[in-house]
Amino acid sequence: MKQKLLFTILLALTIMLTTSQSAKACEIEFEITKGKKESYKTGDTLVIKVLVKLTHRSCPVAMKKTKFKMNGLKVMKSTSWKETSTNEWERKLLTVVTAKSKGKIILSAIRECEKDGGFGSLKLEASPQ
Repeated sequence: MKQKLLFTILLALTIMLTTSQSAKACEIEFEITKGKKESYKTGDTLVIKVLVKLTHRSCPVAMKKTKFKMNGLKVMKSTSWKETSTNEWERKLLTVVTAKSKGKIILSAIRECEKDGGFGSLKLEASPQ
């Protein structure tokens, strides 16, 4: 009986140690802190706060290497990355809407690294002109 229990415990430990575990990516979130609306037209300005939570504690990639892709937005000004608490960083972007037709306005942030990186996206509605 003891041998069976010992074998079961060893088998469980072996499975847990040898099974590959996927690493969780950095969490990237967006918040509109000024200019929030149901839909946006060309010329509207927004202040968007970007929050990055580093889930791997020690990330080898500098925050300034975070890449932004935009569709229907243009960054006019931005703050530097600021660490707000342990492994949490934020940056504010002053943006202007450049969308010319009804559709989606998209802001995406991408972090690439060997620990799986991170991705976040903000989608807004563009109103007809």
